[in-house]
Amino acid sequence: QVQLVESGGGLVHPGGSLTLSCVASRLAFSGCEMRWYRQAPGKERELVATISKRPSLSSYADSVKGRSFIYRDDAESTVYLQLNRLKPEATGVHYCNVGNTNFWGLGTKVSVFS
Repeated sequence: QVQLVESGGGLVHPGGSLTLSCVASRLAFSGCEMRWYRQAPGKERELVATISKRPSLSSYADSVKGRSFIYRDDAESTVYLQLNRLKPEATGVHYCNVGNTNFWGLGTKVSVFS
């Protein structure tokens, strides 16, 4: 059974930064596209960032472009999402996903408040 465990969420003021981590197990991680999603309270889950397998090409939602960075460490089976200059609309549970699969973690909560 594939397992994804997210961490790194927390409470932060607008303009602050967080780095989220997702550790995968029982997965051929280096061969997988990885994604981060966000689900704001009362809203649908939305794709935030994607990183391909090597050469690790990345893409971002317009809402985070220029303020976020997704990267991966295949040796550690971990994908990261660095969130910078956070805005209140970033509040929500952030989930890790293996691209084109139904493998999800339980999420890590980000709260951005004044």
